[in-house]
Amino acid sequence: MRFLSRSPQQTRQVARRLAAAIEAAPETRGVGLVVALVGSLGAGKTEWVKGLAEGLGIAPDEVASPTFVIATEYAGRRPLIHADLYRLARAEEVDAAGFGDWLAPGHVVAVEWADRFPDALPADRIEVRLARPATAPDERVVEIEASGPIAKDVLVRFEQSSHPEEEGAPWR
Repeated sequence: MRFLSRSPQQTRQVARRLAAAIEAAPETRGVGLVVALVGSLGAGKTEWVKGLAEGLGIAPDEVASPTFVIATEYAGRRPLIHADLYRLARAEEVDAAGFGDWLAPGHVVAVEWADRFPDALPADRIEVRLARPATAPDERVVEIEASGPIAKDVLVRFEQSSHPEEEGAPWR
């Protein structure tokens, strides 16, 4: 699924809808669900997490990039772990940072720079790619894919919640 976001607010709106789909999927209560974020510096990964947080009942202004602390946990209707793998040098450091604990049942784990260590993440996950088009630096192209049965169920729920008349709706 692919979206065009014309502002940080639209990026957050799409992420809020994903949070609603995560909460609506009963099977996500028994596992930790990873939302793997991929994009260059300034692509909107943290804005995405702010929208995801808001969708889970967490004030978006509490969310900041955890680059130096590696991960931050936020309490909401579902616990949200916001992790940033940018400063890690080896895949082993992902586990050493506590990744296994982050995947507690019912947790949502948003991982910035997930492409640095994709094999350290569970195969059943949602991947969100954010890119800035060269011709429109204020816009973002957002691509969302799911791998694994739980993530795919969430994405189906997310697609069903998309409204073509809304700005930032999926390209068809």
